[in-house]
Order: sequence, then structure tokens, then C-alpha cells
Amino acid sequence: MQLGVNVPNFGPGTDPGVLRDWARVVEGLGFDLLMVSDHVAVTADVAERYPEPFYDPFTTLSWLAGVGDGRLRLGTTVLVLPYRNPLLVARMASTLHRLSGGRFVLGVGVGWARQEFEALGVPFGARGRLTDEYLGAVRAAWAEQGEGAAAPVWVGGHSEAAIRRAVAFGDAWHPLRLPVARMRSVLENHALPGFAPRIALRLTDGAPDGPDRPAGVGNLQQVVADLRELRGLGAEAVVLDPYHADPEETRRPETAWRALAAVAEAWRRTA
Repeated sequence: MQLGVNVPNFGPGTDPGVLRDWARVVEGLGFDLLMVSDHVAVTADVAERYPEPFYDPFTTLSWLAGVGDGRLRLGTTVLVLPYRNPLLVARMASTLHRLSGGRFVLGVGVGWARQEFEALGVPFGARGRLTDEYLGAVRAAWAEQGEGAAAPVWVGGHSEAAIRRAVAFGDAWHPLRLPVARMRSVLENHALPGFAPRIALRLTDGAPDGPDRPAGVGNLQQVVADLRELRGLGAEAVVLDPYHADPEETRRPETAWRALAAVAEAWRRTA
């Protein structure tokens, strides 16, 4: 099972130097995958959690592809697919996939920021239908572009519609920040093409418990146990997300780096 990191590509503490440092830390700690988020119009509802500067995911990943030894996979968690013409998405994704030597993962979702949809002129209520339609168009475009164009597609979300979407169009289901029990239930009741969750990373002094505890939240032993359980459920990759919705965190990336280092070392000892 591969381990990845969702790197903040936004916020007051993020600049080109910090993004480069993130890539070096992620690679240096032995992680396999670096992923970033997506917003286009940073409207008020987005800015509360993901404020400017917000670096475009395709441009950011293309730049970071040249950092390090070329081993890290790169991806989006998640690209809001209805925001862009699907032929443009197909072209940008296939270009990045080919130029990076086949290292790109296209994680997609329907989006949640109603004001951002309005700013872009995209009907919020149609976002699910548009995502399905656009995924079909992306797949068709890749078929026309030929061998090497198609990147793995991870489909985010945990609604019934999202699960159907993952089955119809995805290479993996990519749920975000769910308890292990919830993910296990979905996997037991659906024939999914693959499984690559994104979980929180929040190390605590105590040992929070209960069925609603999100995977990745707890002491170091609990987080490692979550990773072992997800591996047992068939996860091909798990993406750790150390950002907790406070933009000021982006000024102190060392806190996240220490948590990632602790998990990486503990996982190596027990995996």
C-alpha cells in the first residue's frame, strides 16, 4: 500500500519556496504520492478555509514534477470537475501524465462551494450530472489521444451517487475523511473498482474512541492501526491530510512535517 500527502497549495504561508519544501519533505520521508486541492474562484465560502493565494493544481503539479528524483506520484484531491470544460481537463491531465512519466492521478469530485459555482456560471444543482457527463467525455478524449494519455481516475465522495460514479467511471473510490467503519461498510456492500481513501492526520495526546472517530485522528498507535486496517480493506493508497481548516497553519508547516515524520517512521517499523 502506498502512502501519500495532501499538501496545502493555498493560504497565507504558502509560496513557491514553501511548496518546493513540501515536495522535498514528502519525498525525503519516503512517501509515494503528493496531492493538491482545487478551487478556481476563491469566493467568500471558500476563503474561510482555503484563502488566497491559491495555486492552480495543474500548474503547481507540473512545476513540482521537476523537484526531487522523479519518484513521487502527483495528483489532485480533488479536482472539481464541473468547473472546467472536460476536453480541457482531458488535455491538461494527459499532458501532465505524459510529461511526468506516467506519475499523475486525477482525483475528481463534484464540489461543494455554492458561491464559487455561481461565480463561474455553473449551475450548482447540476453538478452531479455534469460530473458524470464530463467523466465520460474525459475518458473518450483520452481514448482518442492514444496510448499513455489516460491517468488513473479516483472518484471522491461517499454518497450513493458518488459510489455509482466511482463504479461507472473510476479506477478507485476516493472517500475523504471518513471513519474506518463507514468505509468498511461501503466496501462490503458495493463492488468498487479500487480503494484509495484520503484521511485526516491529527495526532493527539489521548486516545479518542468511538465509531465516529475519523480515520487518522488519534494517537500515533491509533493512526498506524487505521493504516493497517485500511490496507486490510484493500486500499492501494492512503493519502494523509494534515491540514485542519485553519489558514494560519500554512505559516507553520513544520508542525505537519513532524506529524508526517512520526507516522512514516512508525509505519516503517510495523507495516
